[in-house]
Amino acid sequence: MIHVGCKYSRVLVTGGAGFIGSHLVDRLMTEGYKVTVLDNLSSGSLRNVNSWLGKEHFRFIQGDLKEKRIAEMAVKNVELVFHFAANPEVRVGETDPSIHFEENIVATFHLLEALKKETSVRAIIFASTSTVYGEATLLPTPEDYGPLIPISTYGASKLGCEAMMGAYAHTFDLQCLILRLANIVGPRATAGVIIDFIQKLKADPCCLKILGDGSQKKSYLHIDDCIDAIFYATTEFLNSDERINVYNIGSSDHITVLRIAEIVAEEMGLHPEFIITGGVDEGRGWRGDVKTMLLSIERLLKMGWRTKYNSEDAVRMAVKGLVKAHDR
Repeated sequence: MIHVGCKYSRVLVTGGAGFIGSHLVDRLMTEGYKVTVLDNLSSGSLRNVNSWLGKEHFRFIQGDLKEKRIAEMAVKNVELVFHFAANPEVRVGETDPSIHFEENIVATFHLLEALKKETSVRAIIFASTSTVYGEATLLPTPEDYGPLIPISTYGASKLGCEAMMGAYAHTFDLQCLILRLANIVGPRATAGVIIDFIQKLKADPCCLKILGDGSQKKSYLHIDDCIDAIFYATTEFLNSDERINVYNIGSSDHITVLRIAEIVAEEMGLHPEFIITGGVDEGRGWRGDVKTMLLSIERLLKMGWRTKYNSEDAVRMAVKGLVKAHDR
């Protein structure tokens, strides 16, 4: 685990008021780090970091990385950056690809340019995505799989960010760790299939429309396991002399969309009719939707990291918490 006494103690978390970022902030603050959060609150919420507002060693900046001056201000006197700011909606790229370009590529470029000028920062941890693999023909998919051909603009924008990370690492003497995340679920989530199903059943408890043919199968990881994995990978990386590295973060199994629908209905005490739309392109939910995803997590397992929950357990726990939150 990263612990107090690590060579880096002043940390910036971009997107730190968002779902994954805020859980990371909780752990960092608990471990005694000096944490700065930068978030434009477009998808994040101050509620997620409310317990730290006004506390010593915590600073919140409401700002947007698409503004160069904001990026430069945020990295001042920081030693380590966790870059988790992004637009989390994969499907938005189907209607407006410019959103992913601006929110992911432009924002990341401005951050890297700021890091180039700020000599105190020597390492950046980047939250990428399993979607960079596209329709992988090898499952589970290892980190060295290629060629990487994303089928969504979200995946393409994240892969572009990865490429910039590599270039800046080698050109400007940075350490860059890339984390390719599976579907992460749990408290504070605001997007994804679980949220979609809960909202649909709140509106109409009698039927649930399922995009695609229901057989889409993907890996799901609970946020607690995700944060543990991030700390394992970050610790290993920062204690090495590597310029850049990549780690998959996910579970060792996967679950179908139809099974997720069943779990949501069960936890809400409902018995809706499932309406399978059939989807597009061989049963995908939308164009750009990866039909099957399962990441190889062997590298993390060799470090001693273990998941507490499999995909089904993670989904069920997430549903319980989100249903309770929606009922408040």
